[in-house]
Amino acid sequence: MCNSNALFHCDQVQYTLVPVIGWQDLGTAFLEHKEQFHYFVLINCGANVDLLETLQPEEDSIFFICDTHRPMDVVNVYNDTQVKRMIKQDDYLGVPSYDDVLRDEDDEEEGGEDSGNESVGGSVCYTSICNSSYTSCNFKLWSMHGQKKLQEFLADMGLTLKQVKQKFNSMDMSIKENLREVIEESSNKYGMKDIRIQTFGVHFGFKNRFLANDVVHAAVALLENTEKVESPGDNFIKALGCLSRSNLERLHGGIDLAKKKLMANQQTVASCICTNLLLSQGPFLYCYLLEVLFLDVPLGSFASLLLMSAYACSKTRNKHCKLLPLVIAAPMDVEKGTVIVLGIPPESETSDKKNFLGCAFEKAAESTSSRTLHNHFDTSIIELKMDRTKFLDALITLLS
Repeated sequence: MCNSNALFHCDQVQYTLVPVIGWQDLGTAFLEHKEQFHYFVLINCGANVDLLETLQPEEDSIFFICDTHRPMDVVNVYNDTQVKRMIKQDDYLGVPSYDDVLRDEDDEEEGGEDSGNESVGGSVCYTSICNSSYTSCNFKLWSMHGQKKLQEFLADMGLTLKQVKQKFNSMDMSIKENLREVIEESSNKYGMKDIRIQTFGVHFGFKNRFLANDVVHAAVALLENTEKVESPGDNFIKALGCLSRSNLERLHGGIDLAKKKLMANQQTVASCICTNLLLSQGPFLYCYLLEVLFLDVPLGSFASLLLMSAYACSKTRNKHCKLLPLVIAAPMDVEKGTVIVLGIPPESETSDKKNFLGCAFEKAAESTSSRTLHNHFDTSIIELKMDRTKFLDALITLLS
């Protein structure tokens, strides 16, 4: 959203902004606008499929892709005439040379296979600690032992429960002045050396002070909001509006909504772990979320927050979990018998964000003739019809 706001405004370029939520939406939008425009900028979509095959554009259509989804489709890499990639200079795509992949027709062909420390402005200190995935997972707050450990942590900081349950702005000045140093010192004792995150903020007017992380959480919450029956396009416009200084009421509303979502996510993750819904299937961890567990968690939130939180929690249980990907399934439409399936790769210390679970999902669905819908820009999110068992069995076989 920031890109769409700033990319053209700075040069006063006329443009049409069309929010899309999946490949079907993108195809429809392209058909509606291809006669009017020759240049198309795709933000956060388009990198991981053969764009020219998907959209079937004319030769004079040029696409600029600004997308972090990986792996990038090789055709998008090699076709630099119609597809322009907007990436960092040091962004390693891991794509072989053109001659190694696309050979002349008379060349011999060979077959082969390829095998939180959140911050939400104005929060109560205690609530923030309990609902941040980083601290929640480190303390294992879903357990009685974790709750006891949290009390010890607060005592080590020299703070009473009454004090940490105050809003930050209402705290005694002597506590506020030293709070950051006190938290850091105690966090180091408890092995939480990454309690602080690098960010930046903005301060304007008398009271308006926001961290970048808070604005991100607010925008995501407004994007995924299902409290009111509105179209995804309406949600996009509202989220876009919260980035403007002239619309502070919407930004504050987004921050409040983000707090609710973080709390719902934490409670759902705790329920999953306490009821042993998180299971090892051999080559991956698997969790099927019962419908009653996530009534307060919007579906879009799975893709952004719940999935990451659940994975963070899972990897705290034992060291072996760090090496395993996580697959989560949840009911999507009970009447139609559909579920949503999401996959996330194992934790990685590198900046490589490639996720090959989408390819595994596609192969598993194909080998079992499962009815699936691959409409999400993130290929590791699919919709599955009916029988999960045979799909999971095929996935276990593929990833073993």
